[in-house]
Amino acid sequence: MAVTRKDFSIFPLGDSAVLAEFGTRLDLDVNLRLQRLAEAVRAKRVPWIRDIVPALGSLALHFDPGSVPAGLDPVEAAERLLKDSLRGALRAPRGRSASLEVPVCYDPELAPDLAEVAERVKLSVGEVVRRHAVAGHRVLMMGFAPGQPYIGGLDATLVVPRRATPRMRVPAGSIAIANAQTAVYPFEISGGWNVIGRTPLRVFDVEREPAALFTPGMNVRFVVIDRAEYERRCRL
Repeated sequence: MAVTRKDFSIFPLGDSAVLAEFGTRLDLDVNLRLQRLAEAVRAKRVPWIRDIVPALGSLALHFDPGSVPAGLDPVEAAERLLKDSLRGALRAPRGRSASLEVPVCYDPELAPDLAEVAERVKLSVGEVVRRHAVAGHRVLMMGFAPGQPYIGGLDATLVVPRRATPRMRVPAGSIAIANAQTAVYPFEISGGWNVIGRTPLRVFDVEREPAALFTPGMNVRFVVIDRAEYERRCRL
């Protein structure tokens, strides 16, 4: 059963995780608060918690059931931990977030939905590219595919719904938008977002440490490159 508090609602997520929900709508301020809260919880190094996963408006605490001290209720313990960490997160000065420049080629061949998006929002293709690249973006969460960032900060004039029919295959590195977010596809997977460009960066590489290029809370700036530069970087 969920336990409701002023700041969040908390309930079990299966038998090895607890979910604290802070909001049901996309709110960049709430998400930023969650990123800081996740850092504060990690800093406590609670031995029975094995992972802390911030999402758009919630925070999941994954734990090892065998490591939970006898007689300790994980939901109640997580609630106390979050309330204590929340006070610390609000008091602590905000640290400098990591930043990443992402080169993007908006060539029509690599951006099959760009012209349709431009028509839908009643802007030229060039203006769509300019507004996407000029905006300040921030990684809100990771998932559903390993290494795939959900990025907030999309210019309000570029907000469009998902495609009516998803694609079975979206190439690795595709830059796609839907609703108020941008996603970067880490490898070839299916997807229903509107593809408006592609980056030559390796978004996810199991032989790299860390494997994922993006992390929650990271500031992102998209930088326009032409097709020749895209091809050159792909060969590197």
